[in-house]
Amino acid sequence: MRPRTRAAPSIPPGIDALHQCYGRRFSHTFYKNMALVLTFFTYALFHATRKPPSVVKSVLKGDKITAANKALLSDAEVASSLGWAPFNGPNGSSLLGQVDLSFLAAYALGMFVAGHIGDRTDLRLFLSGGMVLSGLLTTLFGMGYFWDIHEMSYFATVMVFAGAFQSTGWPSVVSIMANWYGKGKRGLVMGIWNAHTSVGNIAGTVVAAACLQYGWGYSFAVPGVAISVLGVLVYLLLVVSPADVGLAAAGSYEAVKSTDEPQPDDFEEHPKAGAAAESESVTLWEAWAIPGVASFALCLFFSKLIAYTFLYWLPFYIKSTPIQGRMLSAKQAGDLSTLFDVGGVAGGILAGHLSDKTGASALVATGFTAVCVPALWLYRAYGHLSLAANVGLMMACGFLVNGPYALITTAVSADLGTHESLNGNAKALATVTAIIDGMGSIGAAIGPLLTGIIAEAGGFDGVFMMLYLSAIAAGALLIRLCAKELQVLRGLKGHMRTPSGVQLASKA
Repeated sequence: MRPRTRAAPSIPPGIDALHQCYGRRFSHTFYKNMALVLTFFTYALFHATRKPPSVVKSVLKGDKITAANKALLSDAEVASSLGWAPFNGPNGSSLLGQVDLSFLAAYALGMFVAGHIGDRTDLRLFLSGGMVLSGLLTTLFGMGYFWDIHEMSYFATVMVFAGAFQSTGWPSVVSIMANWYGKGKRGLVMGIWNAHTSVGNIAGTVVAAACLQYGWGYSFAVPGVAISVLGVLVYLLLVVSPADVGLAAAGSYEAVKSTDEPQPDDFEEHPKAGAAAESESVTLWEAWAIPGVASFALCLFFSKLIAYTFLYWLPFYIKSTPIQGRMLSAKQAGDLSTLFDVGGVAGGILAGHLSDKTGASALVATGFTAVCVPALWLYRAYGHLSLAANVGLMMACGFLVNGPYALITTAVSADLGTHESLNGNAKALATVTAIIDGMGSIGAAIGPLLTGIIAEAGGFDGVFMMLYLSAIAAGALLIRLCAKELQVLRGLKGHMRTPSGVQLASKA
């Protein structure tokens, strides 16, 4: 590949102002922690802007009320129960599924393009621009309420552009995190950091549910404005790479040595921070050929299908299913659904920790998917018996669904993006991340769409059958990698039984 000259470090305006104010640079830890916090809240808000459609589904579709019930309701409650055209018709669930598909299909296709662009551009500008535009599109969907729009074409078009701009987020934040954190304990760090997904889902659900009393348009406008404001802060403050402020790369001796030492008042690039020239970014086909990428990408297809089916339909499912013989309101159903993500936080952290301890990411992911099938069945069969049963089983499902999803999209993607077959070419990371999450996003698009169609035709028993089969497929796709990891683990165990094996292990 033809080498190209490295671009000059891009110091964010806000950081440059801080440098000028204090007359010096800060420690490696300062910039790293700022990147950690900013990327965490960035992707939390990306997910928060995806939650309103699931919360307002039941409001848009409306409720079937009898004449007797109508007499007991206020005028506002009656008006709300009528739904919002065109989603309150007989094919309302299918139309809502099509809205989800518009967003998720554009997101999935945009992911492949976004990763390719992300490896070739300033990630700070790319990410902050995507955040501002994502916020604008989210707000525009909510404006349909204020502008009294009832055209399906309007809502679908807005969602297409929203999905495209949202695809800038994930390849960018994973690449930035990998720039600042080396491979040591990456699974645990990434597992904890990946809690942003669940935190965003919870925050988005709570905010959207709270805004329903003022009108469903506010459920979109509030998170839309929030992510746009944070996008401006990311532009001002996010340092993408240690090299941008003249520091050594993550994991190097110089980076460790300078962790708590303020840097001199010059901005010449550190000699270890980057070479004068670096390799061209890899193509999509070269990235796909990296060992393990195809298997994990296809596994994520099914894992994300399950996760996004819950993301977009769980509040609707809870509201339409009596719990202990009692129907919940849209707000109550939305609030209750957040417990799925509470379980998801713990699942992501444990999966990352187990991956670090064993070095066997495929075995960890397969173990989670295997136990996920009975957990899903138990939630469908017994979740309606009592509130306690619903809460416990829902959190268990969230724990098991989010474990492999979080592991594959973070630590596995980062490790494969720096695979030894790339010969040190760091420009592949966003592309590899985009391929893996892009395949997952295709599954994420298909799941909610099929859920709307299946639920309309025969109820949620068929939906859960789709989820069972998807979990089985996700685990089966990693069987070959699991076999290789077992061979490696047996080999390591055999070496450790001999003095030479202990010596080799200690040197590693």
